[in-house]
Amino acid sequence: MSEPVRVAVIGAGAVAQSAHLPALRRLPGVEIAAICDSDLAKAQALASRFGVNDAYDDIEDVLRFSHADVVVVCTPNHLHEIHILAALAAGVHVLCEPPLALSVAGVERVLKASERHGKRVMAGMNHRFRSDVQAVRGFLSGGELGTMQAIRGGWHTFQPSHQLPGWRLRRQEAGGGALLDLGLPLLDLGLWLSGWPVPKRVSAHVVRQNPEGVEELGSVVVVCESGLFLAVDVSWRHLADGERFWFDLLGTKGSAGIQPLRIVKDVHGMPTDVTPTGATGRETQFAQSYRAEWTYFLAALKGDVLAVPPKHQLLLQRVVDAVYRSADEGRDVLL
Repeated sequence: MSEPVRVAVIGAGAVAQSAHLPALRRLPGVEIAAICDSDLAKAQALASRFGVNDAYDDIEDVLRFSHADVVVVCTPNHLHEIHILAALAAGVHVLCEPPLALSVAGVERVLKASERHGKRVMAGMNHRFRSDVQAVRGFLSGGELGTMQAIRGGWHTFQPSHQLPGWRLRRQEAGGGALLDLGLPLLDLGLWLSGWPVPKRVSAHVVRQNPEGVEELGSVVVVCESGLFLAVDVSWRHLADGERFWFDLLGTKGSAGIQPLRIVKDVHGMPTDVTPTGATGRETQFAQSYRAEWTYFLAALKGDVLAVPPKHQLLLQRVVDAVYRSADEGRDVLL
């Protein structure tokens, strides 16, 4: 039998606890080698909960002693680049919660280090791996919905500031607020599903309670050279019964949406519902997407799937930079 893939979890916050550790524990051929957090007691408690032998409070100790093959970076945003570069230099593959870095130059450094050390880096855009998104992608790749004209998405949650870790409220450490936390994965999803069109113009508006802090809500429109436009609306202050999430695509021959999945095509001049059945299962889309993300990444490490370096994260980071420049300066930004 081949040795299990040893994965170390860097950062013991919410996404590690609710997403990565449950997914990793269910995957065959995977061993959780260690959990690391600056709060050692927190790392130890989580290690005990998930049956992990080793806990650390320093990534350098993890890289030196845990014999990990892969690390998953779940630390505060401003530490992502530092932790990715350290892992790559130690000869370890990296799956990182987005963003890879807080600047275009930082993403470039990550990509160059990945190439230099011969180790893979993957941005953890889990929404790409949702079963409903994969169903939509199948229709798009077959050209059944025609040329994409518009993509509209939104994500409204209720996350009061007193419940957020302090770093999320400091722009220098977080990089942004609701637009980065909720909007970044939607922008990535739209650009990815539409084949990475070239963005031409970005317009954004945000609301901040503190001018030095991060935004609680905001809207973005990205216009591409192809004529496609993406509109994204997000909020951390959604005062309602529950969160609201939507993602709709409009093409010349049909439309699609997720949550709930629906696909409508023009068939002989009539709108016809062609939504596939069985595209979703009993597992929640949240849990399913992380499990599928890890399955894909591990297959890429083995060479079972063709995975290219995440160079499109450079384009995405340029869009993010333009979003905040537009919001700060109150004008459209040309790319």
